[in-house]
Amino acid sequence: MNVGDTIPEWSVAITPTLIVSTAIATRDFQDVHHDRDLAQGHGSKDIFMNILTSTGLVERFVTDWAGGDTDVRGIAIRLGAPAYPSDTLTFSGTVSAIEDGVAVIEVKGAVSLGDHVVGTVRVSA
Repeated sequence: MNVGDTIPEWSVAITPTLIVSTAIATRDFQDVHHDRDLAQGHGSKDIFMNILTSTGLVERFVTDWAGGDTDVRGIAIRLGAPAYPSDTLTFSGTVSAIEDGVAVIEVKGAVSLGDHVVGTVRVSA
């Protein structure tokens, strides 16, 4: 792992099943993640992915590239555009720094509306 290394892109099809099942698996029972009518009643276009799922996908993206034994030291993300069903979430990443045995990887996950998630993942180098 070296500064400037890029992680090959990874794309995930966003389906209603992915959104609903991962919201339930993370014990997030907010209606906007599983009930289209209620989500639309709150002003959303449709149900949308929750932050816990987005975080898990960010971690998987990095650890699939770095190796399953990778020690994740920290994840700092912020959400942007919602991830709706029938879209694709495409991840990209770059190693931006390595200090004291810890690599900082800048990650972006984009959907058709723009950046869904951006942030950094710190892993042992």
